[in-house]
Amino acid sequence: MTFNGAQIDPHQLLAQIRKWAGESGFSQIGVAGVDLSSAEPGLTQWLAQGFHGSMDYMAAHGLKRARPAELVPGTVSVITARMDYLPRVQGAPTDAAGASDWQRVEFDRLNCPAEGIVSVYARGRDYHKVLRTRLQQLQTRMAHAIGPFGHRVFTDSAPVLEAELAARSGQGWRGKHTLVLSREGGSMCFLGEIYVDLALPESKPVAAHCGTCKACIDICPTQAIIGPYKLDARRCISYLTIEHAGPIPLEFRPLIANRIYGCDDCQLICPWNKFARRSTLPDFDERGGVSGRHLTSLLAWSEEDFLRITEGGPIRRIGHARWLRNVALALGNALRALARDPANGESAGALRSSLAGRLDHPDPVVREQVVWALAQGACGVAAAPLS
Repeated sequence: MTFNGAQIDPHQLLAQIRKWAGESGFSQIGVAGVDLSSAEPGLTQWLAQGFHGSMDYMAAHGLKRARPAELVPGTVSVITARMDYLPRVQGAPTDAAGASDWQRVEFDRLNCPAEGIVSVYARGRDYHKVLRTRLQQLQTRMAHAIGPFGHRVFTDSAPVLEAELAARSGQGWRGKHTLVLSREGGSMCFLGEIYVDLALPESKPVAAHCGTCKACIDICPTQAIIGPYKLDARRCISYLTIEHAGPIPLEFRPLIANRIYGCDDCQLICPWNKFARRSTLPDFDERGGVSGRHLTSLLAWSEEDFLRITEGGPIRRIGHARWLRNVALALGNALRALARDPANGESAGALRSSLAGRLDHPDPVVREQVVWALAQGACGVAAAPLS
C-alpha cells in the first residue's frame, strides 16, 4: 500500500506491530475489518430485551458499536490487542502435574464467608490506564515508522464491540459465557483496540472449542447466563456489585455470598483457563489492602481510606457508598453462614458490631443494606423488605 507518499508492505508492518506489542506486554495482536453488520441483529435484540440493565451507555450510541467507520470516520482496519492479567504469584499452589492451580485457590475463597472476594482482574492497577497507555505507545511507534495516520485507541471505554472484534481477528472464540476464549491462554485477559485508517491484512478467526461443555452456564450463582452465548447482565454479580447503583434485589443477595466486587465463577470453572497465563507486567500484581481482607476491616474504611487504598485501581470507580453496600451485604451472608455453622471460628458479635457501626450512614441504600444484613443471623430468616 502507499501511505504518505511511501510504499509500505502491510504484512511487514503488521509483523513489526506484533513485535512492538510483545515488547509492551501484549500477548497477541490481530486485525479485524470494519464490516460487523452480521452482529447488528444480536446487539439490537439484546438491547431490546433490556439485558443491559441500567447501563444506558450500551444503547446510547445505537448501532455505532457495530459500525467502526461511523464511530471513527475514516477507519479501515481495527488492530485488536490481548493482554493477560492473571497476577504474577510466586509459590502458588500446584497440581500433580506441577501446573499452577489458581482456579482451586480462588474457589476455596468462597468457603471463607467472612473474607471479601474481589474479582481477579480488579486486584491490581486499573486496566483502562495500563492498556490505554501501552496502546498509545504502540501507536506512537507506528507513527514514527510510517508517519502520522488516523487512529483512535479504545479499551472498554467507548461503544466498541470488543469481544466481537477480538473473535473476528483470531484472538479466540466466543465462549458460552460470552467472553473470548483462547486455547493458549483461556479468558483471563483484557482487550483493547486501535482504530486506524490503514488497510492491514485481516487475521483469520479461530474455530470454537467449547463443544458440549456448559460448565459456565451451570455454575453461575444467579443464572445470569440464560443460555449459550446469552447473558442477562441484570442478573450478573459483576453487574450488580459494580454497575448497579441502587439496592441489590433481594432474590440475588444470598447468592452473592462474599463476592464484594465482581465474580469470576464462569471463568474459574472453564477447563480452558487451566492454560491461563500469568501477566508479564507488575501492574496486575495484587495490591495490598484489597484482596483477602476480613469483611469487618473493609466495612470500617472511611471514605478517605477507600480513596487512598483504591487509588489507581478499578474499584475506586464505584465510590465509597457502593463499596459499603457490597461489604454489608456480604457480612449479612456471613452471619447467615455462621448461624448454620457456629463452629467456623467467626464471632457473630464482631460481625454485628461492625454492621451496627454503619446504621447511621447518610446513604439510604447503605442503611437499608445494613439493616438487611443484621437480620440474617438466624438460619432461614426472611429477607427484610426494601424501604
